Amino acid sequence: MSAFDKYLHAVIVRAMDEAQDDGSATIDAHHLLLSLAADEGSTAQQVLASAGLDRDTVREALDREFEHSLSVVGVSAATYDLPGPSRAAQQPKLGASARLALDRSFATARKKDLRSTHVLLGILQADIGTVPRALALAGIDQAELTDRVRQLLNGQDQDRDQA
Repeated sequence: MSAFDKYLHAVIVRAMDEAQDDGSATIDAHHLLLSLAADEGSTAQQVLASAGLDRDTVREALDREFEHSLSVVGVSAATYDLPGPSRAAQQPKLGASARLALDRSFATARKKDLRSTHVLLGILQADIGTVPRALALAGIDQAELTDRVRQLLNGQDQDRDQA
């Protein structure tokens, strides 16, 4: 198993824990984002931190997105005493948004060249969904953050080419 395979496995296991804590039957892209934000020392975590996003601020943004989505359909979380999610009893499966994010990640580089930032790029390339809505509500310019990740990846590729 390559170093990236081990890394990706750890990211998915953390995302699975996030999904279970959410009571979700699936691991979605936002669970992967939470996992990356909690991955101390990875380049993806450092990029997120430079944008003001750590695991807790990502969680807060996702919670705001949930409340906002409820309000769009006329439900106020403040009006109702909604219970928190119950931890999912079953092990969550990889959901469509996570699969798409990973597919986009893998399409950006050869397997031997994949890094944590490729996973982050795959998540950030989503035009619709929970992650873009949460980032927008958190005041994060998703396009600018995506460009920053691309520039970082291009710099890493050039460093490898020169070595």
